[in-house]
Amino acid sequence: MTHSEEPVDIVKTEEMALSADIQKISACERRIKITIPPSEVDRYFQKEFVELAKKAYVPGFRPGMAPQKLIEKRFKKDVSEQVKNSLVTDALTQISSRDNFTPISEPDFQYDSLILPAEGPFIFEFGIEVRPEFDLPEWKGLKLKKPVRDFSAADIDKIIKRILENHGELKHKTEPAEPDDYIETKLTFKSDEQILSSIDRETIRIRPVLSFHDGFLKNFDTVFTGAKPGDVITTQITLTENAANPEFQKKTVDAVFEILAVKKLEIPALSEAFLQRLGGYNNEADFRDSVLDTLQRQLEHEQRLQARRQVTEVLVGGIDWELPLKLLERQSEREFQRKILEFQRSGYSEEQIQSYANALRQNLLEETARSLKEHFILEKLAEVESIEETEEDIDLEIGLIAAQNNSSPRRVRAQIEKKAGHMDILRNQIIERKAIDLIFQHATFKEIPYEIEYPAEEAVNWAIIPNPNAIAEATSEDLKAVNKELNSKKKLDPNTKIK
Repeated sequence: MTHSEEPVDIVKTEEMALSADIQKISACERRIKITIPPSEVDRYFQKEFVELAKKAYVPGFRPGMAPQKLIEKRFKKDVSEQVKNSLVTDALTQISSRDNFTPISEPDFQYDSLILPAEGPFIFEFGIEVRPEFDLPEWKGLKLKKPVRDFSAADIDKIIKRILENHGELKHKTEPAEPDDYIETKLTFKSDEQILSSIDRETIRIRPVLSFHDGFLKNFDTVFTGAKPGDVITTQITLTENAANPEFQKKTVDAVFEILAVKKLEIPALSEAFLQRLGGYNNEADFRDSVLDTLQRQLEHEQRLQARRQVTEVLVGGIDWELPLKLLERQSEREFQRKILEFQRSGYSEEQIQSYANALRQNLLEETARSLKEHFILEKLAEVESIEETEEDIDLEIGLIAAQNNSSPRRVRAQIEKKAGHMDILRNQIIERKAIDLIFQHATFKEIPYEIEYPAEEAVNWAIIPNPNAIAEATSEDLKAVNKELNSKKKLDPNTKIK
């Protein structure tokens, strides 16, 4: 370990006098030892006692009339937890502001293990991850490439075909499978004779590439053209370097497909009745306008995506921040969810999002490292330029996601608020988007053609190598058992709440 600074002398501020020894472990890691003198611990206790004395009940005295010394003796143990919490919180806030660093994680100490001493200073030590220190480079006048396209009637026709396919009906066929047909299959993944995982029944479209969370199969259409019910086809799948078990990373395993059925997709006609069911469109022209709007949102998403990468390359330059592996691993799921939300608000179909999600999972740590660097730059720009999100911004984002999923904004908001951290992810997206918009206002652009990517990949939402740390989803039987237990407890106590 090397010290980034000499130990800080005791500094008197409005809030607290304390000393902090800050060690720089890497660009994003600090080890901090905080010493709070006894005088400050006593001051915080006195503050709590003064508040408590106004309302505390002590036998023999009216509320608020008990002597201070009696209050201190009787309630010191009771207020210790609140004092400890206030000391820790205020100290962390003070040193992050005073020593000019921005935490990006919670301190790694176990709060319950911190004990206020009976006498002497309150000392605690912890590690914390922070935003790298850097001067914001000149961001005005950047020369950026901007993908552009005037969408044609043919572009709209192709998207409409994909939408119709999503509402099509699968019909059994007796002929062998052809490209774009579907196979219904039981899947078993093996290494030698060891079964790694299996799927009892999956319906898969025959396309050039088949992807999973942690592996992919090229020439899938070539291998499975001609397949018939009853066939058993064994092929090999290459796992990625992010497979959950290191033993299998970058290894090739067997995938056994037991063909249960072959099906062909029947596409519905674009009738008035169908348009009404699809979204209450009055006519085909309205529907085509809606598709055009979706294409334009996807183009805007691509423009922002490329802009983020270009801005990072230009502004970061030769800076090589060391991003700790544990930081990347912890932030990877947050980054994954952020990108999925971006795709949802930009009008991509579930099929496209699943395909992208599999590709992202296969290179998640690398993508997370790049995205964190982008985030650091855009976050600092937002701070310098006082960019913040508004409630109107949040409502707009939720409205776009709701429209794409044929849901109500209220329901989408409830789903986002229910998932830990998702509302923060949404706010970060808004702030970063506003920062990019500001860069756009001061940039010059070279326009390049935007090519629409049509699906050549079939994505299955499955990890070939299960994550040993993953928490299994509750089954319907699990939920029934929980409800039964809860109902039994409520008979004894109507105020019982599920935990």
